[in-house]
Amino acid sequence: MKFRDQTNEADRASAVQEVVIGGSIDERPSYANFDIVRIDPGADVEAIAEALRARPEVEYAQPSYRVHPLFVPNDPLYATRQWNLPLINMERAWDLQPQAGSAITVAVLDTGLAFQNATLIENIPAFRDDAGTRYPALGRVTIPYAAATQVVAPGRIVAPHDFIWDNDQPFDFDGHGTHVSGTIGQLTNDGIGTAGVAFNVKIMPVKVIDSVWDNLFQFGAGLVPTSATDDVVARGIRYAADNKANIINMSIGRNGPPNTAPVIEDAIKYAVGKGVFVAIAGGNGFEDGNLLEVLADIANRVDGAVSVAAVDPNKQRAFYSTTGPYIEIAAPGGSNRGFPGSSGFVFQQTFDFNFTDTYLFPPSQYIAPRFDILGFIGYIGTSMATPHVSGLAAMMMQQGITNPAAIEKAMEQTAIDLGSSGRDNQFGFGLIDARAALRGTGLAAR
Repeated sequence: MKFRDQTNEADRASAVQEVVIGGSIDERPSYANFDIVRIDPGADVEAIAEALRARPEVEYAQPSYRVHPLFVPNDPLYATRQWNLPLINMERAWDLQPQAGSAITVAVLDTGLAFQNATLIENIPAFRDDAGTRYPALGRVTIPYAAATQVVAPGRIVAPHDFIWDNDQPFDFDGHGTHVSGTIGQLTNDGIGTAGVAFNVKIMPVKVIDSVWDNLFQFGAGLVPTSATDDVVARGIRYAADNKANIINMSIGRNGPPNTAPVIEDAIKYAVGKGVFVAIAGGNGFEDGNLLEVLADIANRVDGAVSVAAVDPNKQRAFYSTTGPYIEIAAPGGSNRGFPGSSGFVFQQTFDFNFTDTYLFPPSQYIAPRFDILGFIGYIGTSMATPHVSGLAAMMMQQGITNPAAIEKAMEQTAIDLGSSGRDNQFGFGLIDARAALRGTGLAAR
């Protein structure tokens, strides 16, 4: 508070004592032209300030509100492309938890990761596409490969493994896994590209999905890849849990009757039992029959695993997002309908598909791919929604809430209710709210 200039010391003390029982004026701190009044911590500070303001000796009085940083990443595409992070209140969440998951490891079970620079020598045979068009053999070719510099940093990549080629080099030949990893933990506030949710996490790339190029490459003496089947995914889940992952992101799935993936369900329960939170994509098949997503359905039966639907920039269900009673939470997945250009996409660093997906060219233009040209590329899907949940879970775990079921419950209780009141088949419990979820773990309100 500030007294008027001519108020003497006795009148100052009297004014405070008449309004504040047991109140006292501190010794004036440096660089202050005002005084600090100490009151009972249980008193109504707003009412006391109002009463002091009414005194003729007082120029102003106010509670000493707590001030906090307002973190806005300086990554240039954050302001122009990344509608998705403000939509879930990330800026205020970063203020609450600036470590952004620094002690947490997120395993990304996907197509791999652009995790290192390399020069690959491959043999590419002839093939026919789904329409029967024949593409010529390219023979032995040299393929340049580059790390995604906005995902990879020294000491960040831990325990990489490839269950498709059975080695510890999970090269991404699709771009999906790299994009997903970026949403979880893209390097942030470095003045480059885009931001990520839990931008200080460690990433464990676990390749369990084969791509077109995996099936066309023949490493070494005629080696062929393993297909992405339930058993491969189950092994990947167990690997992540046994190698100290804290979170598992599964932006993957398949359709089928319920209860047809017991090997994966058993692995998910194993991981959750070891303290691992699991986020699983809810599926993109709404307009293709809205078939049940088998892996997402498992999440609904396991406390500590969640199935994730997608919303567009208007917080509407994305047109493709599968619905059903197993949907538990929603996050930004983007849309290419009703939004100009690519403004409704979710952007992260990954391969420029103009140089990788050469098998989509006519046979006369078909050439070997290049995996050394990356850009900030927009994707849509529940695959893009799921890593928002994994990133938030990492921040919650960093804050000290370590039980996977407790993380799920906190997310669901603090979600922004969308659609029908309460849980529904489109959004589950609603859109994740990062700040509310972190405050729900016992952080002081700001």
